[in-house]
Amino acid sequence: MSARLLFLGGAGMIGSAVVREAVAQGNDVTIVTRNEPRRAMPDGVRRIRTDVKDAAALREALARETYDSVVNWVAFEPRDLAGHRDLFIDMTAQYVLISTCSVYARPVPQLPITESSPRRQNDFGYPRGKIACEDEMERAYRSGLPVTIARPFHTYDETTLPLLSGPTAIERMRAGRPVVVHGDGTSLWTLMHSSDFARALLPLLGNQHTVGESVNIVSGDIVTWDQIHLALAAAAGVPRPRLVHRSSESIARHLPGLAEVLEHDFRHSMLFDTAKLTRLAPGFAPRISLSEGARQIMRHYDASGPHAVDPDVDAAFDALAPAA
Repeated sequence: MSARLLFLGGAGMIGSAVVREAVAQGNDVTIVTRNEPRRAMPDGVRRIRTDVKDAAALREALARETYDSVVNWVAFEPRDLAGHRDLFIDMTAQYVLISTCSVYARPVPQLPITESSPRRQNDFGYPRGKIACEDEMERAYRSGLPVTIARPFHTYDETTLPLLSGPTAIERMRAGRPVVVHGDGTSLWTLMHSSDFARALLPLLGNQHTVGESVNIVSGDIVTWDQIHLALAAAAGVPRPRLVHRSSESIARHLPGLAEVLEHDFRHSMLFDTAKLTRLAPGFAPRISLSEGARQIMRHYDASGPHAVDPDVDAAFDALAPAA
């Protein structure tokens, strides 16, 4: 049965993948954005131009409408949710907050991470804001709003390189120059293609078993940072890249802008239990492997080039691996 879905935001990398999948499955999709979406939307998607974070403007734009599910993609601080409880409590049977698995405490007290693992982040601004948004929505749920919290982790598509060093790493690999990987390259990580995220999220929309719940939407695939670099190198035509391992602290001294994400995110092993997701989305399994995802990335990369090397990253890698 077709569902009426309202996306607050949803024109970014992950949201646009969900829009495409939702339309392909026959759903009626409306997206609300302040600006024209940068990514192409499928035919039939209704678009409303207004400020998602302005409850009064939203109320005027959505007057007398109802939806099976409302998905908020663009809440990063509690102020972004101001007025949403009162606005949507009679408009929808499910309000979905898109949060992040980065809300979980680091280092993780116990692996694998489940939805009941402790959340804590005092220093890293992005997940700290998301925790506050989750707390706000949990209060809204206790006062009547039917809330579901969805937590993606590291999601990518063909347009994104899942590396902190971005195009610089690819260009250096192809030139036979060393690429620095944080730690010893064996910390555990999880990647998920945006199309797989879309297929995992949609069964949760309109599903009353998810109301009042939080769900980690992750692939369950376990990879190391060396494996991520090696897969991208192979797709780039470099079978034996020169990977050099340096501590996160050493990298941060040369690239201070990466200090926060290395300290509070990428340096830690992240392994997830997917039992709750597979129970709520029966039959879900990721379709895009790391190797296939890497090939998609490099096809797009080569078609959209040439790509500039970041001079700061380039110089830092030379300094960190002078004799490699």
